[in-house]
Amino acid sequence: MDALQQHLFDSYRAARRGEPAPPAPGTHDAAVLRGLRDRRRFERVVAGRPATGRLGTALGRRLRTLGSRRASGSRVRPS
Repeated sequence: MDALQQHLFDSYRAARRGEPAPPAPGTHDAAVLRGLRDRRRFERVVAGRPATGRLGTALGRRLRTLGSRRASGSRVRPS
């Protein structure tokens, strides 16, 4: 049974019982992902590690250097 079928089944059951319908699948996905991200950041800080990951820091650094090269007019060589 996929998520849509389960939602339809739960909606039918709620209607029969006179209860409010459950939220549609995917309604709270963004909030869950934000919560996971915040929890991981919190755990890193408590463990004494930087709150930002190495990958995000490296990617941000790379994007800033590419942006400054393009703004200055120099050609960017492929890596």
